[in-house]
Amino acid sequence: MSLRKQLFLAICLFLLVAFSGSFFVSLESSREQMLGQLRSHAQDAATALGLSLTAQIDDPAMIELMVSSIYDSGYFRSIRVVSIVDEQVLVERSAPAKIEGVPRWFVRLVNLRPEGGDALIMRGWDQVARVEVLSNPQFALAKLWDSTLGSLIWLLICGLLSAVFGGWLLRRQLRPLDKMVKQAEAISKREFLSLPKLPRTPELRRVVLAMNQMVEKLKTLFAEEATRSEKLRAESYQDSLTGLANRRLLDEQLADHLLVSEQSSTGHLLMLRINDLIGLNQRLGGQRTDALISAVGELLKRLTQPPERRTWLAARNRGGEFSLLTPGLDGADAERLASEISATLENLRLTAASDCMPVAHLGIVAYHPGEPASDVLLRLDQALTQARQHPERPWVHLADTDTAINHSQHDWRSWIDDALTHGKLQLYFQPVVQCADTSQVLHHKVLARLLDPSGEAIAAGHFLPWIERLGWSARFDLAMLEATLDYLVVNRWPLALSLSGSTLRDPAQLREIIDLLDSLPDLAPLLTLEIDERQLPPPEELHRLSHSLLNTGYRIGLQHFGGSFSQIGNLTQLGLAYLKIDGAYIRSIDVQPDKRLFIDAIFRATNSIDLPLIAEMVETQGELEVIRELGVFGVMGRLIGPPEPM
Repeated sequence: MSLRKQLFLAICLFLLVAFSGSFFVSLESSREQMLGQLRSHAQDAATALGLSLTAQIDDPAMIELMVSSIYDSGYFRSIRVVSIVDEQVLVERSAPAKIEGVPRWFVRLVNLRPEGGDALIMRGWDQVARVEVLSNPQFALAKLWDSTLGSLIWLLICGLLSAVFGGWLLRRQLRPLDKMVKQAEAISKREFLSLPKLPRTPELRRVVLAMNQMVEKLKTLFAEEATRSEKLRAESYQDSLTGLANRRLLDEQLADHLLVSEQSSTGHLLMLRINDLIGLNQRLGGQRTDALISAVGELLKRLTQPPERRTWLAARNRGGEFSLLTPGLDGADAERLASEISATLENLRLTAASDCMPVAHLGIVAYHPGEPASDVLLRLDQALTQARQHPERPWVHLADTDTAINHSQHDWRSWIDDALTHGKLQLYFQPVVQCADTSQVLHHKVLARLLDPSGEAIAAGHFLPWIERLGWSARFDLAMLEATLDYLVVNRWPLALSLSGSTLRDPAQLREIIDLLDSLPDLAPLLTLEIDERQLPPPEELHRLSHSLLNTGYRIGLQHFGGSFSQIGNLTQLGLAYLKIDGAYIRSIDVQPDKRLFIDAIFRATNSIDLPLIAEMVETQGELEVIRELGVFGVMGRLIGPPEPM
C-alpha cells in the first residue's frame, strides 16, 4: 500500500476515533444536562399547575380544563391529578411515547429517560390532591440528534480537507523520494543521474546527498575503467600520429571480411603510398613531413565520416603507407573514390610550401570471402608497382577475376525489389549461449537470405551492399521485422534482430517501425533490436532514438562493439540489454595477451554497471576457454552453432 493511501487511512482512522470520543463525551454531558432540564421543567410545570388548581379544587371541570391546556403544549408525556385521601386519579392526560425524526438506534444509545415532578394541591391547610407531571424527551432527543449530525458533518469536512491538504503536503515532501526512485531505476538501466536540487527536509536532504555521492562514485569508477580500456585499445589498434587504425587492426578486419559467413561480402582494398618519404624527411624536416602524413590521415578520416561509410576502415600501415578497407564497394565506385583521393592529394601538393611535395600512388584490388589475405595483399603490391610505373595516372585498379556472382546493377535491382515486394526471404537463426554453460541458449540471432529468380538462397553478405547502394535498407529492415514478428507469434522464444543505420536515421521509416512494435506489445520480452556500433547516430539523436524504442517495451542491444570505446560514457544512458564484442577483438585471443587485456578492461567497465558482454565470432575452443575465464556472459560463433533455418 502506498504511503499516500496509508496517510489517508490514518487520517480517516484518527478522525473516526476523535469523532467517537468527542461524540460520547458530548453525548454524556448533553444527556445529563438534558435530564436536569427535563426534571426542572417537569417540576416547574407541576408547581405552577398545583398553585393554579388550589383555587379550583372544588371545580372538576376547571381542573380538567387547566390540565388539558398545559398538556396540549406537547412538552409532557403525562399529567395526573391524584387524590391524596384514596389515591384516586381525578384527572389524567397521557399518550404513548412517540419519537419522530430520530433513529431508533440513537434513541436506544442515548437512553434519555422521561423525568417527572410533583406538587400538592391545598384546601386551606389540608392536602387534598397531588399533581404528577412527566416530561416528554422527544424534543431533547431531536435537538441532540441535530447537534450530533452537525458535529459529524463538521468532522467529515475537516477530515476531507485534512486528507486533501495532507496528500498535497505529502506529495510535496516526498517528491525527492520519487526522484530517488527514478535515480535508482536509472542505475539499474546503466544510467547515472544526480539530483541537483536538494530537499529542504533535513532527513530527506541527507538521503539525497548520499544517493548523489553513490552515483558520482559509480560514475567515476566507470569512467576510470572506460578510460583504461580506451587507452589499451588505442595502444593496441590505433596509430599515434594520425589517429587512424594501425596495420594490426586492418589485418584483423580484413580477415573478418575474408571469412565465409552470412554477413561476409565482397569489397575493395585501397593502399596509398607517399613517394620518397625518407627524402621528404631530409628535405622538409620531420615536422613538415609529419604534417603531410597527418593531412593524408585527415583525408582518409573524412572519407569514412558519412553514415553510409561507417563500416569502412582507414589505417596507417607504416611510414607513408595507408590503407582503406571498403566492404561492399563495387569496381566503378572504387575507381571514382581513387580519383577523388588523387585529386585531393594533388591539392595538398600544390598548396605546400615546397614544390618538392611528393605525389602519392594508389593501388586498388577487390577481395572475396574465402580467399587468403596474402593473395589480396600480393595483388595490392602489384597494383602499387604498376601505379609507380605510370606517373601520368597515380592509381591502378587490378581487374577482378572473380565471377562467382556477376549480375549487373539492373539484375540486382530487379530481383531484390521482387524479393522484398513478395516476401521472398528466409529467416536463419544463429544461437547465442551462456559462456559458462553453452547448453543454456540466451537468444537466437536472426539472419536473412533472399531468393533470387532461380530460387537460390543468397546470403546476406552478397545482397546487403546492393540494398545499401539502392537505398532500400529501411525497406529491408521493415520486411525482416515483419517476418520476425510473424514468426514470434507462432514460436515464442527470444530472438535478436539488427537494424541498419539508414533505418535509424530515417524518421519516417523509424516511426513506421515503432508503430509496428507498439501494435504487438505481447512480443516485447522476446525480441531485442540490435544496433551496429559503426552506424550509431550522434549522441543526442541516439539518446532520443533509444528511448523511443525502449518506450515500446522492446529491448536494445549493441553489436560489433569495440572500435569506439570512448563512446561508452554515452552508452550508459541507453538502457542497453547487452554489448556484443566485435569478433576482430576475439580472434586468436588465446595466443595474443594484449587482446586478453583489452577484453578484460571492457569487462571491468561494463561489469561495474551490470551490463552483460557477449563475444561474437568465436571460432576455436581456445578462444572460448579464454573468454570464459575472463567472465564474459555470452558467446556466439560457428564453434557454438552456424546459422540454420528453423
